[in-house]
Amino acid sequence: MACSASCQCSGARGQKSILYSILRTDDQPTQRSLGRQRFDIPPERACSCGSNKTAVLRAPLVTSKATSAVLFKTLRFVKNVPCFRQLPAKDQLQLVRNSWAPLLVLGMAQDALDFETVETSEPSMLQKILTNCQNKQEISTGHNGQGVSLVDVQGIKMFLSKCWGLNISTKEYAYLKGVILFNPDIAELQSQRYILSLQLEAHKALHEYVKMIYQGDSVRFAKLYIAISMLQSINAQIVARLFFGSVIGKASIDDLLLEMFYYQK
Repeated sequence: MACSASCQCSGARGQKSILYSILRTDDQPTQRSLGRQRFDIPPERACSCGSNKTAVLRAPLVTSKATSAVLFKTLRFVKNVPCFRQLPAKDQLQLVRNSWAPLLVLGMAQDALDFETVETSEPSMLQKILTNCQNKQEISTGHNGQGVSLVDVQGIKMFLSKCWGLNISTKEYAYLKGVILFNPDIAELQSQRYILSLQLEAHKALHEYVKMIYQGDSVRFAKLYIAISMLQSINAQIVARLFFGSVIGKASIDDLLLEMFYYQK
């Protein structure tokens, strides 16, 4: 067990652990992009008819490479948080497996990484029979047919837009990462109560920071929590298929995730 009783119940000393740990490991300035592309999916695509349509990345290889860099940096941040390192190895893996997707999208927002998609449609049986060369074309372009719902794509883009509109600071991003990472609702956690205390501490730190910097702006605090709720609804399989489907194919995202995680120092 890597997480001892003294580590979980450290009293006043433990109350500042996540506050200082996160700040010390996420001190790189946020890079803003002045040339972000406009959303290529109009608002009306959120209607019920849009749920039957799918989309793939316009530039899958380029976007996947950029997204992989964000994921690598996100996992490095997670592994360097002392509170996280004190947890049992099994709990660490459980937390990473259950939080990597929202943390990745949050990292994309922080690094101002936007993406473009192109709409696809499901071919009829006749089209599938008559276009045997379609697979070769998909391989050459990177479009492997693993499209995701336009509604899901728009949900990710709406979250990114909300973050950019709020102009979230580096410290706020750090506290948001803490709230997402330390999720006590995951089954079979060995240190569930300690993880709950870390999440509550991240909530408190975010609240105190907003209160101090924005003169108690309750509206901003509410908007940040709306962003958290949007983030928690993002499906990991959708994120994996959209951003890494052209790279890993039918392989499990867990393989890529574990390789990146254990590569971190």
